[in-house]
Amino acid sequence: MSALETVAVAFWLMLPAYIPNNTAVVFGGGRPVDMGREWNGTRVLGDGKTWRGSASGVVAGFVLALFLNEALARGYVPEFLPTFAPLAALGLALGAILGDMGASFLKRRTGRERGAPFPGVDQLDFVVGAFAVTVPLAPGWFFDSFTPGVLAVVLVITPVLHVSTNFIAYKLGLKDEPW
Repeated sequence: MSALETVAVAFWLMLPAYIPNNTAVVFGGGRPVDMGREWNGTRVLGDGKTWRGSASGVVAGFVLALFLNEALARGYVPEFLPTFAPLAALGLALGAILGDMGASFLKRRTGRERGAPFPGVDQLDFVVGAFAVTVPLAPGWFFDSFTPGVLAVVLVITPVLHVSTNFIAYKLGLKDEPW
C-alpha cells in the first residue's frame, strides 16, 4: 500500500469514530448522562454529556459506516478501502462517545471545568475509546484493518483534524470554546 493509500485508509476507517462527537454537539441537549450526580463534590460528567447527544452520535457513526460500505459496493470509492463489519461500525461509534465521556470524567477528577482544555486527552480520547470497544467486538476486523502504518497515521492526523474541526465548530457558534 502506498503512503497516500495508507492515509486514505486511516481516514476512511476512522470516519465512524470521527463523526459521533460532532453529531452529539449538534443534536445534544436534554438530560445529562450522569443525571446531575456528583462524586466527591463535583459532577461525574457534567451537562455536556447528554443521552440525546450520545445516542445521536452512536447512530450517526454506525449509519455512516453503512453508507461507506454501500459506496464501496457501488464502486463510488477506490477498491483498496476496507468495508466495515457491523460490530466494528458499532464499536467505533460507541467507543468514540464512551472515550469522550471518559475524558470528561478525568477532567472533573482533575478539577477542570466543562470546556477547559486537556491537551492530548482532548485530541485522542475518542480514538482510545473507539479502539477499546472495537477490539473486543471485532478483533479480526480490527487487526486486519488497523495495520501499524494505519495506526501511526491515525495518531498523527487525528489531533490535527480534531483541532481544525473544533475551531470551525467554535466559529460557527456550535461550541463555546475552540478546543
